Amino acid sequence: MAALSVWFWNERFWLPHNVTWADLADPAPGVEYPKAGHLLSALPLAVGIFAVRILFERFIASPCAFLLHIHAASVHWRATPNPVLEKVFTSITKCPDSRRLDGLSKQLDWDVRKIQRWFRHRRNQDKPSVLTKFCESMWRLIFYLFMFTYGICFLWKCPWMWDTHHCWYNYPYQVLTPGLYHYYVTELGFYWSLMFSQFTDIKRKDFPIMFIHHLATVSLISFSYANNMLRVGSLVMCVHDASDFLLEAAKLTNYAKYQRLCDFLFVLFAVVFFITRLVLYPLWILNTTLFESWEMIGPYPSWWLFNSLLLVLQVLHVIWSYLIAGIAYKALVRGKVGGILVLKWIKLFSPINPHTIPHNDITIPHNDITIPHNDITIPHNDKAKKIKLKYHIYIRTLYSVLC
Repeated sequence: MAALSVWFWNERFWLPHNVTWADLADPAPGVEYPKAGHLLSALPLAVGIFAVRILFERFIASPCAFLLHIHAASVHWRATPNPVLEKVFTSITKCPDSRRLDGLSKQLDWDVRKIQRWFRHRRNQDKPSVLTKFCESMWRLIFYLFMFTYGICFLWKCPWMWDTHHCWYNYPYQVLTPGLYHYYVTELGFYWSLMFSQFTDIKRKDFPIMFIHHLATVSLISFSYANNMLRVGSLVMCVHDASDFLLEAAKLTNYAKYQRLCDFLFVLFAVVFFITRLVLYPLWILNTTLFESWEMIGPYPSWWLFNSLLLVLQVLHVIWSYLIAGIAYKALVRGKVGGILVLKWIKLFSPINPHTIPHNDITIPHNDITIPHNDITIPHNDKAKKIKLKYHIYIRTLYSVLC
């Protein structure tokens, strides 16, 4: 074990040339440098953060959700217990294709439609409730907002916030301050807690990307602390926290059905995300880690590792930006934002009068919607002044078409 530790902490890998661990082990009185052993305190802190999260979701987030009329939805239709279908669902696929459906139909002597219905009901059983999503997002909103506020307040007084060359002056003999230590260890503890909880949290489509992101983040925080790259590391953390709380706020308003506020927050999140991850991060962070540090201290093995992880994050930023742009496009052009704007436009003409709505301005694709004939009464006489069309039915129909 000792030999493995010596091999792993090889100073020729972690430190610049002509610098040894002994140089950092015995600083002057009143001066302290980062030590890898400090990072061990992040593990019990991660457990504590996870425990606080459980209490927060139960005693704070859940009551807030109830005030907004968000409750744990019960599953109306449960799949009939069937060992064969359950085995296929858990170990093979949750959405069987037509070939597998035909095989299961012959094996069970069930109609294909019945099997499809079983899989649909079984998938619905595993869907997390809106209450669960709300509590998870509220916890992340509070923590991200707290860490971003703390980071801004701390970095505002630091010279490397305004001139990134200070990240490399006198490196690696840079003093560890209490504020920087608390910032780093708290962020590391939080991401360790996410590493623990991501296997029990809501599974989303970007789960593999998020797993890589958390792994890269924990590695970056740990490695940058070990070789005293805390100054530039604090900038990286602050940039990443700038947009995360806006996304969680948009999710909360979506769960609470405040759609216009949700649309505004999502657009604000997208703008901040693009600015911080695609502009500030490469032009501010990567510029100093790749070029300024090269000129001032020169490359060494862990320098390549550190910058490789930063570039991995940038690749993830590009992927997420593409996904966010796609969501924003659907929301603005074909989705809910457009529907909200049209609904607001329609309300300008209330009370409903068929002669005041310019029907040439709206194209309704008749193949996209089926209108129950019992809900709407169409007058036989086109010149009739009285129309038997309820206000809320008309609004709902147009909104569902244009959304």
